[in-house]
Amino acid sequence: MDYKMIPSVCSYCGTGCGVLFQVMDGKLTGTMPMKTHPVNEGKLCIKGWNLHEHVVSDKRLQTPLLKKDGQLQEATWDQAIQTTAGKLKAIIKDHGPDSVGVLASAKITNEENYLAQKFARAVIGTNNVDHCARL
Repeated sequence: MDYKMIPSVCSYCGTGCGVLFQVMDGKLTGTMPMKTHPVNEGKLCIKGWNLHEHVVSDKRLQTPLLKKDGQLQEATWDQAIQTTAGKLKAIIKDHGPDSVGVLASAKITNEENYLAQKFARAVIGTNNVDHCARL
């Protein structure tokens, strides 16, 4: 039996609580709070305690899906990115950059949220940026 505790950061919100993933024989089995982490000091909310469950869920998508002829079909990451970029460029060309909005998430880090708003403003050219935690 090979048992490891792997340190990480909780991905449920932007707080950044320290967690320890319990890994047994190469499989993620549980989540524990990191007692020495300065943010959560050994405490976790209910979402943090169950963080590992979404990683190992059989409902989780493992590959991108693209709609072809009305049906979702598996695609490569390159195909998904090229399709998305092409459609985004077409929307901006046809309707202008303010026809696009970016909704950031509490499930990514503050740094990733910063990059999302920077992408919206500098690349797309829109100030239509919102965040789910604002509500």
